[in-house]
Amino acid sequence: MTTTAYAALLQRLRDGEAVLLDGGVGTEIQRQGAPMSTALWCAEANLSHPDIVRAVHRDYLAAGAEVVTANTFASSPLLLEHFGRLDEMEHIDAIALDLAREAAADTGAVVAGSMSTMRPTVPGSDRTQLDHGWAEDAARALFARKAASLRSGGAEFIIMEMMRDLDYSRWACEAAIASGLPVWIGLSVERGTDGRLVGFGRPDSALEPVAAGLAALQPDLMAVMHTSVDDTLPALETLRRHWSGPVAAYPECGRYEAPDWKFIGVAPPDEYAALSREWRRLGAHALGGCCGVGPEHIARLREEHRT
Repeated sequence: MTTTAYAALLQRLRDGEAVLLDGGVGTEIQRQGAPMSTALWCAEANLSHPDIVRAVHRDYLAAGAEVVTANTFASSPLLLEHFGRLDEMEHIDAIALDLAREAAADTGAVVAGSMSTMRPTVPGSDRTQLDHGWAEDAARALFARKAASLRSGGAEFIIMEMMRDLDYSRWACEAAIASGLPVWIGLSVERGTDGRLVGFGRPDSALEPVAAGLAALQPDLMAVMHTSVDDTLPALETLRRHWSGPVAAYPECGRYEAPDWKFIGVAPPDEYAALSREWRRLGAHALGGCCGVGPEHIARLREEHRT
């Protein structure tokens, strides 16, 4: 199921045009005043602060974003099940997608549903509690339910965000593809103790095989996202060895500060835009940002690549 607007956007990317994504949705929701839950992070804002969620989307659209990413990253089925709230997932997702559509109305922007493998994190940090695991069959069933939730909620495509391994990430990506919606796969990486690029929070998962394995699923687009600006370029170079299709780059910017989801040390928009020239040189024609990147960064990307 592909909408006309999505098909046109994908063709532009295949033709080498610049397409602007939005920036960090969760960090911007918090910056505008919605408190972050210690359990579900920004997912609670769909219920408690819908006006802020809608306003964040509108701010990114006003800055030039052509894709609106619904606030569904943190309504992960793994996270919700762990906290006994799985039956709320479809309701939370439906509200998030309604807010994104309301913001995007009459703009021509495409609405994406974000899908993650988010699990409980260590209190006061952004590190996954790796001792909380799911059997493959159980995880696949949960991911299939999430993909169905995004489809029924009206997402035009699914962005797989923070994919970083060949177990949970592969299971989730395969569930998204089976939903029948178009799929983008976003890789999130960091430096391991030996300096190699590995999956974010997954030191056992080197980037090279993860990039190859997820690219083999043949999504519409592959991305490097929620990755430091310093590691984005080498990550794109690795990805390009395994993927010749459309590419996106939307890194995080700055560093996480506990206990709330605040990012400090964020690069100014001019510096961020300058870095994006190199990402585009490697074929990343879809450009945006993740945590720490705000509307002012997207506006500067528009000046750099769309004018």
